[in-house]
Amino acid sequence: MPPPPVYEEGIMVNFGTDETGLGELEPSPVAAQADAVPPPPSNNAVQADEEPLLTQNDEEAPEVKKIDPEAEKKKKELAEAERIKRETLEAERKIKEQEEIERKRIEAEQQRQTDIMNRTKNALAGSKNAGSNSTSEGIAGGPGNQGVPTGSVDSKVRGDGGGTGNSGISYDLGGRGFQKLPEPEYKYQGEGRVVVEVYVDREGKVNRAITGVKGSTTLDEYLLRVAKDAAMQARFNPDPSASEFQKGTITYNFKLK
Repeated sequence: MPPPPVYEEGIMVNFGTDETGLGELEPSPVAAQADAVPPPPSNNAVQADEEPLLTQNDEEAPEVKKIDPEAEKKKKELAEAERIKRETLEAERKIKEQEEIERKRIEAEQQRQTDIMNRTKNALAGSKNAGSNSTSEGIAGGPGNQGVPTGSVDSKVRGDGGGTGNSGISYDLGGRGFQKLPEPEYKYQGEGRVVVEVYVDREGKVNRAITGVKGSTTLDEYLLRVAKDAAMQARFNPDPSASEFQKGTITYNFKLK
């Protein structure tokens, strides 16, 4: 039987934590931990006694301006006053414009009446309106004698069916009937015939009256005025089929009593 192999004995090596050391005795585990040197701190670690660096990610808020209530109130009051001023000026301008239009219309109407009165005055100058050689007679402005074939030459009622039966007042409105024809106030020592041109609406109301038109024999201011007042108070029958303003005449014969 071969002899057992001879093994060389190994060398014991002290297992430590460092290549250097001092002492002959193995330190206990607790003492070894106490003597252990802590690793140096990392550069990224924050020291306990150092304050952390503060950073700000939000942008700086803009400065808030304070609003003065009194200044805002005055600003609104000034704006309102300016608006009222503009509206007032515009209203005044429109009123003046309407007044100017009405003034021109009245002047034109007055001139028209003046022209009519002048033509009538010239036509009546030196004449009694009798015994003339004229071949026409009427108030409508057309040729021939105005009236109806069955009428009387002595009657001043020239329309068909027009008139009131009163020899002092007659009218012509294209056969349209009347509701009232007031007599003019006649407290005056003067006489003559006044023909009033009237414009009657569909309801029968007289909207305008022009005195002294063709057919009148006097231009006495008093008689013209009372004739116009009476004509404006006249009322005719309603006629929805009539023109908006139907033209006709009312004749007033003033005779001394």
